Amino acid sequence: MLTDLLGADFTVSTQQTLRDLLPGPGGPPPALLLLLALILDWLTAGFGWAWRVLPHPVAWIGGLIASLERRLNRDGRSRGVLRFRGALTVLIVVGAAAASGWAMSHYGRALPYGWLIELFVVTVMLAQRSLFAHVRRVGKALRLNGLEGGRAAVAHIVGRDVQALDDYGVARAAIESSAENFSDAVMAPVFWYLLLGLPGLLAYKAINTLDSMIGYRTPRYEQFGKVAARLDDAANRIPARLSALILALAALATPTANGWRALVTVRRDAGKHRSPNAGWPEAAMAGALGLALAGPRPYHGQLQPGPWIGDGRARATPQDITRALYLYVIACLLVMALTAALSPFINWH
Repeated sequence: MLTDLLGADFTVSTQQTLRDLLPGPGGPPPALLLLLALILDWLTAGFGWAWRVLPHPVAWIGGLIASLERRLNRDGRSRGVLRFRGALTVLIVVGAAAASGWAMSHYGRALPYGWLIELFVVTVMLAQRSLFAHVRRVGKALRLNGLEGGRAAVAHIVGRDVQALDDYGVARAAIESSAENFSDAVMAPVFWYLLLGLPGLLAYKAINTLDSMIGYRTPRYEQFGKVAARLDDAANRIPARLSALILALAALATPTANGWRALVTVRRDAGKHRSPNAGWPEAAMAGALGLALAGPRPYHGQLQPGPWIGDGRARATPQDITRALYLYVIACLLVMALTAALSPFINWH
């Protein structure tokens, strides 16, 4: 019937076009697979329902790190020995993650529709939707349940002493988390996957998890976690700067934001942050929204000094959290658009 109405040549041409667009048994090119994963993450929240009964892959990485740390980070060892053992831990964990990524990608692509395994893994290694949900929960809690509700909600996404935060501090913490984690949980995984594929993505997640578990300047981890902390700084160097640029571009499409002010703030204040990378997306967010972020923060019962980033209001509100989330969503959409644009040029399979 369709052939009679449209003609045989048109029907054959349309079928061929659909075959070219849809992934075959061998799978789509890398950038297209990543784009599918970014969309799936928003639709499924990284398959969050599955991790209520199964351990998340990052939890497996964390378990390996904890096991090695218990065995190798012993009291009474010299600084050099602890640093060597920490480096050995990094080598084992990152090497295992990269090897697992290579095996899943290589053998998965060799199977009919085995690329779906890679799509699933890439999706669960992204955190666009979950970050959005956590930050939005803080704003909602502040509005509906007041300061105590906001403190309880923000405690899930920051490591500072939340009981020492006032309403403004809770709102700033949520906004800062949306900026910093846009770099760590969205931009960096995208960057390393496009550059090195699934091995690169899993290696990055291993590095990031190592830093979050042992990369602290405390007596226990100062030496053992030094290599992990330095490697995390290196792995996030380019993604952090790309994140600042993308947030500034996203501000151009955000009604309550200012892209030019974001760029000015990045240039002036990004280097003020105690982290070599976190200051970039935070400065872009602060400038775009006309806020002052960072500043002194309470940790371990003490107020740690720190310069302010941005020259706007420090008294952030739940409405500012909503503005930050709007900017964050536009930035994520921009990442998707750029990934789609790169699709014809990236094919390392």
